[in-house]
Amino acid sequence: MIKSINIGKEIVVKAKNKVGIMADIAKLLADHGINVEGVAGYVQGDEASLMMVTSDNLRASDAIKKKGYNVSEKEIIAVDLENKPGALKVLTAKLASVGIDMKYVYGTTCSEGCPARIILSTTDNEKAVVEARKK
Repeated sequence: MIKSINIGKEIVVKAKNKVGIMADIAKLLADHGINVEGVAGYVQGDEASLMMVTSDNLRASDAIKKKGYNVSEKEIIAVDLENKPGALKVLTAKLASVGIDMKYVYGTTCSEGCPARIILSTTDNEKAVVEARKK
């Protein structure tokens, strides 16, 4: 069910919330030929936070910083799951069985024929990867 699992990085963009931030960043990345492989966002108070995994986080971070946005990088786990019912259950049950708490999760998928990409952060990313790889 788990096709691949690796520790990786996401970029986190923080900005004062306003209409069009995601559109501005999406255009910027597209103009640089950078693909967004996973994205999540939320607003807390008047601050917008966007978490993204891209095809080139270094170039993406540089381009976004040059536009004046606050950008940082965080460790995440990137998981490719079979795109079928129960795949997420297998992953999350393994983590829960060894007491690993998920801090957040987001994902993307297509209708069929490609894996579901899940991005998550846990209380112990290294242990989570080891446990998830066990049969």
